[in-house]
Parts: sequence; structure tokens; C-alpha cells
Amino acid sequence: MIEIGKYNELEIRRMVEFGAYLAEKEGDTEVLLPRRYLTDDMRPGDALKVFVYRDSEDRPVATTEKPYATVGEFAYLTVTAVNDVGAFMDWGLVAKELLVPYSEQRAPMRRGGVYLVYIYLDKATGRVAASTRTEKFLGNVYPDYKPGAEVEALVTEHCEIGYRCIVDNLHRGIIYSNEIYKPIEVEQHIKAWVKRVREDGKIDLTINDRADRRTGALAERIMSYIGQSGAMPLSDKMPPAHIEMLFQCSKKDFKKAVGHLYRERRIAIAADGTIVKLG
Repeated sequence: MIEIGKYNELEIRRMVEFGAYLAEKEGDTEVLLPRRYLTDDMRPGDALKVFVYRDSEDRPVATTEKPYATVGEFAYLTVTAVNDVGAFMDWGLVAKELLVPYSEQRAPMRRGGVYLVYIYLDKATGRVAASTRTEKFLGNVYPDYKPGAEVEALVTEHCEIGYRCIVDNLHRGIIYSNEIYKPIEVEQHIKAWVKRVREDGKIDLTINDRADRRTGALAERIMSYIGQSGAMPLSDKMPPAHIEMLFQCSKKDFKKAVGHLYRERRIAIAADGTIVKLG
């Protein structure tokens, strides 16, 4: 079944003057891909990955454009217009803006404002819409993650203890300030790892990869730094703030990486603690 508000793998069934009609390989329902999205090499039978939405006349339409987010996802979008129906947001599609009905606005939205929204399929109209009442779409299923699981996180708020995040478009999570060694910002999508799932369903996250992979990657960064002519000499006696500035890591991780390089005989450590590249 063709899914509205999501990407679909469809094939070209027939070419017409104003575009091409697409359908699932074993399906009969056809969707128009307007001519402006066709390329000269497209032929009947070709498979295409397209995004499908409903136009102003409720007809399903396909596009090769990529919206900023799809149904079931959270995103920060900009309001382009407000009228008596609701607020309209730039969704990344030239021919279609995204409606946030007044009933789905936590507070009145203003043109030019950037808001966190959840994108959903309105069951009454069959159209894609958005909501700023994001809390009701989070925490509805208990997280099923093991420590170390990799997740995608959308950073939504800077708080006293760190940064609050939305995890995999389903759960609430937090990254603590004392574990952040590289800049992160609100509205940023980042890769993170699960430290633990709390009893309340919220997730403690880290942006530091698993220890063994982290040590290996950091070791290579240290070797690259040492190899740069004119680079400041490194020492395992450097203050933590200096290490964090150079490598966005803790002193503990830095010393682990140095030890790893020493055991592999890729470096030597002088009497004053200076790290020297071998070979």
C-alpha cells in the first residue's frame, strides 16, 4: 500500500504529457509524478524512490524532492504564513507547505518563527499535518534498548544539567554536561549511545562511542596531530582543559589512547612526559 507522508519505492507504469504515473510493483493504485520531476533517462518499468503527499485537491502526488521530515518524525521548521485555518510551515517541498491546525498549536504561532513540531497523518482528512503539542507523541512505548545501543537524537533544550533530546522520534533522553567534550546545539541531529534506561522510561545518553572504538579513533587523531609540522608538543601531563580543547575528550580517554599507542610502539614518552612519534 502506498503510504502518504513517507517515502515509497514505486515503478513507472506509464508516461503522459504532464508527467508519469507510478505504482507499486504488484499494486493497481497509481500516483502522478509531475513532469518537472522527470529526467530524460526515465522509462516505464524504472524503479523510483519518491515521497508521496496529498495536494490541495486531495489527490496523492509523488515528488523526488526530500522534505525536512516525514510522518512520525520531529523537526524544527519555520512558519511562512498564518491564516484562519492555522499556521503553514516550510517543509522543504516547493509545491506544498505543512499545516499546523490551531487545535494542534500549544501557543499561537507567528510568521518567521521556528518551532519544534511532530509530523503526523490526520486520520480525518488523510493529509499530512504537524503539531507543536509534541509531548503527547513521546513516551507512549517503553524504550527497549541495551546499554551501548546506538540511537539518533534531536537536541531540543539546554537545561541546568545538560541537554534534553528526543530519541529515535519516540522517547525522551538527556545528555549530561559533564560528559560533553564537543559542541552540540539545540535543533541538532546527533548520533548518541544509550547509557541506561531509567524506570520512568527516560534515557540517559552519551555522545561518546563505546570505549574501545573511542580509544582507537582518538589514538589516530593524536597521531595525526603529532605528524603536523609546527604542532605544539603533546604531553600526558597536559591539563584537562588543554586536552579537551585539542581533542574534545577527557584526560582519562586521552591517557588511554596514549597508552594504546605506546603499547603498539607507535610512540615513545620522554622523561619530561613529551610524546614522540616513532618511525
